[in-house]
Amino acid sequence: MATKLPGASISSSSHPPSTEKPSCKIKLIATRVSIQSRRISKTSCCIDSDAASAISRSQNKRPLTSINLTGCSKDGAGIRVAYQGISGAYSESAAEKAYPNCETVPCEQFDIAFQAVENWIADRAVLPVENSLGGSIHRNYDLLLRHRLHIVGEVQLSVRHCLLANHGVKLEDLARVLSHPQALAQCEHKLTSLRVVREAVDDTAGAAQFVALHKLKDTAAVASISAAKIYDLNVLAQDIQDDSDNITRFLMLAREPLIPGTDRPFKTSIVFSLDEGPGMLYKALAVFSMRDINLTKIESRPQRKRPILRPVGNSDGLNFDYLFYCDFEASMADHNAQNALKHLKEFATFLRVLGSYPMDINLI
Repeated sequence: MATKLPGASISSSSHPPSTEKPSCKIKLIATRVSIQSRRISKTSCCIDSDAASAISRSQNKRPLTSINLTGCSKDGAGIRVAYQGISGAYSESAAEKAYPNCETVPCEQFDIAFQAVENWIADRAVLPVENSLGGSIHRNYDLLLRHRLHIVGEVQLSVRHCLLANHGVKLEDLARVLSHPQALAQCEHKLTSLRVVREAVDDTAGAAQFVALHKLKDTAAVASISAAKIYDLNVLAQDIQDDSDNITRFLMLAREPLIPGTDRPFKTSIVFSLDEGPGMLYKALAVFSMRDINLTKIESRPQRKRPILRPVGNSDGLNFDYLFYCDFEASMADHNAQNALKHLKEFATFLRVLGSYPMDINLI
């Protein structure tokens, strides 16, 4: 268990899975967005003066729908981008790659970043969905369905872990290392050679901040080179990950969908559900194959509100009722993609387009 550090859609005639969201109280403190749940009516949302002021400023802008990645400004200036974590997190680096010169908005949790955009505190959110070593980040797939934000782009970021400690601390002084569980797992060989105790915390940048704040002399953090600069820590070792091909894919989210084009490689993300029965998933995937559309990802997740289906045919068991998240290489401006989704809609019990957006072909 992690230690808490201080500090254009298409839908079928069937109703989609429940997307009811709890009411919330939004509080903007310094540079961090924090949302605290409380019992209030389903149709109201209580917002304090700081957040109301931020929302008022944002409402002076027009909705950020555009044919380009950054909306009003090609260099990202003037755009507020929410991400999970604190300054120095890999997610912040992804946000800055997506929107150079943007104003980043750190959020304590993934769902807070979604709500920050929905409530006009931020213009965009940049959140991770999968890592080449650790796999999918299921929490964000669930939140994509629960919230009504649209995917307007993707960012692929090369993750390069560093071992950070306070100045004067040497490798032989270390007794423990703090970091996010995935970061610790990705640096297994190096940390084993050091014979240190590994302690899991909420995020990599938070580990670096904790080590610096408490001036620890026997503890290091696994975090980014950016975190070392921000928290004035010494880099004891660079690129300590076991696999050099450690890449995280992030999605760029906005209140309004991107107008799809055909001027560059595009990707489209959808989520759908199917009736239980032999060959149903095969039929669903065939709508893309018969039109020569390349699928790049498919992820199944049990429906939270209706996880169990009744037995089919002679089956005596119970089956999960699944949602299927799918990415394919085509723009919604492409007639082939439109026809594929029309075909899928004929037998899908639920279908929603999460976004059609330019593919990221640049890795940093």
